[in-house]
This record gives sequence, C-alpha cells and structure tokens, in this order.
Amino acid sequence: MTDPLFWLGLSILLVAASLTAVLVAAIPALQEVARAARSAEKFFDTLSRELPPTLNAIRTTGLEITDLTDDVSEGVKSASQVVKQVDQSLDGARKQAQNIQVNTRSIFVGVKTAWKTFTRPKPSRRSSFERLPIPEKKPLNLRDRETLRSENRRSKSEIYTNNDGYNDNPDWEKSFDDQE
Repeated sequence: MTDPLFWLGLSILLVAASLTAVLVAAIPALQEVARAARSAEKFFDTLSRELPPTLNAIRTTGLEITDLTDDVSEGVKSASQVVKQVDQSLDGARKQAQNIQVNTRSIFVGVKTAWKTFTRPKPSRRSSFERLPIPEKKPLNLRDRETLRSENRRSKSEIYTNNDGYNDNPDWEKSFDDQE
C-alpha cells in the first residue's frame, strides 16, 4: 500500500470518475443553455426586424404630436384674438349705444323745448314807453379807464391754472327736465 504507483492510478481513476459525473450532470444544463441561446438569438432577430420600424413609428408619432401641439397653440392664440376682437366690438357697441342714448335724450330735450317755444302764447309788443330807460353813462377819463383795465387783467398764474370747477357731466339736460 505504500506503492506510489498504486496511489497515482487510484487518484487518476477517481478524477476520471468525478469528471464523468460532472459531465453527465452538466450535459442537461448545457442543453438548456444552448436552448436559451437559440431563444435569445430568435429574440434578437425579432428585435432587429421589429425595433427600427417601431422606433420610426414612435419618432413619427412624436413629430405628429409636436405638430398637433403647435396647431393647438395656434388655435388657442387665434381664439384669444377672436375673443379680444369680440370684446372690443362689444365695448364699441356699448359706447355707441351710450352715444345713441345721449343723442336721443338731446334730441328729445330739443324737440320738447321747441314744442314749448312754439306752443307758448306770443308776447304782445311793448310800446316804447314800457321799455326801461337806458342809463346814461358819463364818459370815462383816462385814469378811470386805466383802473378798470388793471382790474380786468388776469395774472399769468391765473391764466394757466386748471379750472377746478369744470364738471364733465352735462347738467343742462337735467335743467330742462326740472323746468317741466
């Protein structure tokens, strides 16, 4: 038992038996790996055939979506412009209606005043003795004229001041209605 040749032969025999057992166990695994490789090859072939058209379709769809987005944004812009134009038209119509209302009131007041003027009785002519006497003024001397001129003149600051008493609302329409 101490013979080295015996131990060498026995170890080679055990190694051969182990390798055989490993190969027997590895053959089904290698077959599965080969099957998986064929399946992966088929998958990659399908991808190489189907993926470029799909990517082109996705790219085309993206471009179409971009075009549609641009069209929608242009539509929204044009719709907002139409809304602005309609709003301006309504404002113009409102102003015209107000002007028509003011003009109609003015015409009505004018016609009413004309009617009152035409329907009132004519005053009788006054005779010359019923008239008020014309006051006689004595002629002004030079000093009085200069005094009156200086009183009637306005200073430059008075000329350029704003008229704070200016009223934008016409009160003359109300005054005719009050006279009734």
